[in-house]
Amino acid sequence: MKDIIKDVTKDVIKDVIIKEALPEDAEARIAYARQVGSETDNLSFGKEGFPISVEDEQEAIRNFSKDPKSVCYFAWKNGKLVGSGELRAFPRRMSHGAELGLTVVKAEWNSGIGSELMQKLIDYAKENAVEFINLEVRGDNSRAIHLYEKFGFKKVGTLPAYFKIGEEYIDFDSMVLDLR
Repeated sequence: MKDIIKDVTKDVIKDVIIKEALPEDAEARIAYARQVGSETDNLSFGKEGFPISVEDEQEAIRNFSKDPKSVCYFAWKNGKLVGSGELRAFPRRMSHGAELGLTVVKAEWNSGIGSELMQKLIDYAKENAVEFINLEVRGDNSRAIHLYEKFGFKKVGTLPAYFKIGEEYIDFDSMVLDLR
C-alpha cells in the first residue's frame, strides 16, 4: 500500500487546498457528486450522484491508495469540496496508462481549480511511470476540451452516441496525453 501523500497546494488559487482524498472524505464526496451531477449534463451521472453507500465510497477512496499509479485529489475551499481529479490505472498490458476524471462545481468554473487539479494529476503520472493518460469528453464541451488541449491532450477519435440523455444521443471525443 502506498503512503498517503500529505502534499497540499495553496499557491495559485486563493483559499483552495488540493490534497489526496481520504476515506473520511466519503460523505463529502457523495454530496459533491450530487451537486456537480445536478449542475451539468457533461457527466456520466446526474443529480442522483453516485449510487453508493458511505462505506463503499470509503473503500473506493482506499483503493486509490493501493495502486501506485492511481490517485484521487480533492480541492477544498473554505472547508467545502469544490473539485475532484483522479487517475485510475489500467490493468495488465495496459498498466502504462491511466484514465483521467475531472470535475469542478459550477460556481468555480474558470477559477483555475481545474487547471491546478490537472497539473497535479499530470505530475503524479510522470512521477509514477504512467506513460499515457486517456479521457472521454462530451464533444460539444468546448470549455473542458480547451483545458485538456492546454495540457497537451490530443483528440484521437469520436465515440458516437456515447451518451443518451432522454432521446438525445451525444458524441464524445476520446483524448490522450502521451507522456513518453
